[in-house]
Amino acid sequence: MVKNISNHDANLSDSGLAARFSELGATFLTDVATLSTRLEGVLALVFDWDGVFNNGIKRQGAGSGFSEADSMGTNMLRYGLWRRNGALPITAIITGESNPTAESFAKREHFHALFSGVKNKSDVIDEFCVTYGLERAHIACIFDDINDLGMAAECGARFLVRRSSSPLLQMFVSRNEVCDYITAAEADRNAVREITELALGMMGMFDAVVGSRAVHDDGYQQYFAARQAIDTQLVRRSSA
Repeated sequence: MVKNISNHDANLSDSGLAARFSELGATFLTDVATLSTRLEGVLALVFDWDGVFNNGIKRQGAGSGFSEADSMGTNMLRYGLWRRNGALPITAIITGESNPTAESFAKREHFHALFSGVKNKSDVIDEFCVTYGLERAHIACIFDDINDLGMAAECGARFLVRRSSSPLLQMFVSRNEVCDYITAAEADRNAVREITELALGMMGMFDAVVGSRAVHDDGYQQYFAARQAIDTQLVRRSSA
């Protein structure tokens, strides 16, 4: 049984967290204090799919999948934001392709929306903001490639999933200030989980969230009931 659950993580300063994740191989492109401040304003989460939840490999007749470790990470971050903000974070996947597994995942996890077949992700982010009464500064964006840069631009917190074969892209996002953090893990090594644990740690909520989920207490049950009530909107577009 998990005992003595605190409201904030003990012994996890911003500098300590940065050191821990840097030791794994992560790169902070924005100083930790500034990133922590930006996370304070986050009300929404936007994920790319291919290259974020998986390595992007496609096979004829088979879609790209996901890891349950990443799924748990998204759920815990949403729970942490629910505890902090008193409301569910608006959560969406925006992907350039149509993928049955992405649709199944979004529906199972009760994300607010899945936009698939998207040619211009920046336009969809703007539409997303209008639909849900958000500003880009309210969004934490998790992405991996060139076609995501317009989507990530000006979002409140930007997390790039590392791909070791793309060193020049990493240099580009640093020079152009369109990213705050590059993961240590690549997509097939649970990069989403890394991002969600980092964000919860920087919010000072990791221990409380994990402890609450571990005992399935009243707070978690209330969050889960609210989450399950979401009817995922599937928006399919032609990428031609």
